[in-house]
Amino acid sequence: MLSSLQSEKKRRELNEKLIKSALILAAVISILTTFGILFSILFEAIEFFKLRSFWYFLTGTTWSPGVANSQFGALPIFAGTFVITIIALLVAIPIGLGSAIYMSEYASPKLRDYLKPILEVLAGIPTVVYGFFAAITVAPLVVKVASFFGLEATFNSALASGIVMGIMIIPLISSLSDDVIRAVPDSQRKAAFGLGMTHGETIKNIVIPSAMPGIISASLLALSRALGETMIVVMAAGLRPNLSWNPLEDMTTVTVTIVNSLVGDFEFNSPETLSAFALGLVLFVVTLILNMISLSLIRKFKEKYKVNTL
Repeated sequence: MLSSLQSEKKRRELNEKLIKSALILAAVISILTTFGILFSILFEAIEFFKLRSFWYFLTGTTWSPGVANSQFGALPIFAGTFVITIIALLVAIPIGLGSAIYMSEYASPKLRDYLKPILEVLAGIPTVVYGFFAAITVAPLVVKVASFFGLEATFNSALASGIVMGIMIIPLISSLSDDVIRAVPDSQRKAAFGLGMTHGETIKNIVIPSAMPGIISASLLALSRALGETMIVVMAAGLRPNLSWNPLEDMTTVTVTIVNSLVGDFEFNSPETLSAFALGLVLFVVTLILNMISLSLIRKFKEKYKVNTL
């Protein structure tokens, strides 16, 4: 009897060691993959900066690869990325946060079980479908609305691309915001009700401020998702590097320019091709910083309510 118990204990300990080793291996593979991606981009980007000025790359206003005296000033590309992404966030944050507040604070559990999957269906739609929607439906609508107000808009506009990109990232903001709002302890809501606050006042003055770090984190993650989008911009915003703050004009983004640089008929070691890695490095660093900030905010949010619930 004793020997069978000891053998069972050894078998369980062996299983735990195997599971622990498998988990460690998975974590190491993930970390090494991240560093592998970084170094594969970094080394090629360094080769590009040996051929072209790093400072002009960041501040130059002319992007003209593949021509005589080609120039690689990426400022128009960064500006286009910034404009389209800001438009997307202006669309996604109010709608996503509003839907999260409704589902977490007002909707019945049964209604929430129906609404949340329907909303998250948007996350599963291929981006090329969003691109068709932007090019065929939203872009002509933007042109018509602009002409109604006496403005001139192109069919490849940053506004159309940003609107559809915002629709695409609504589920990300909504789902994450819903989770952090529901994580706010009910004791805070009950205390607010006890002080005579209405439900709306409780949400405005207690729930939202308490969940704000998580909401900001969700917005930053959505921002990272928007920065990496390609198909919507290709089909709705155009390919022209355009240094303009007018959202009714055509623009392009970092990801679209990377694709154009890699599919051209240039040699791999040419500045035209290597510029894709320089742009990719900038995008990688920006996304990494945003994700680190987001994770830091989530950690502070969890620590805050872990302390409050002890």
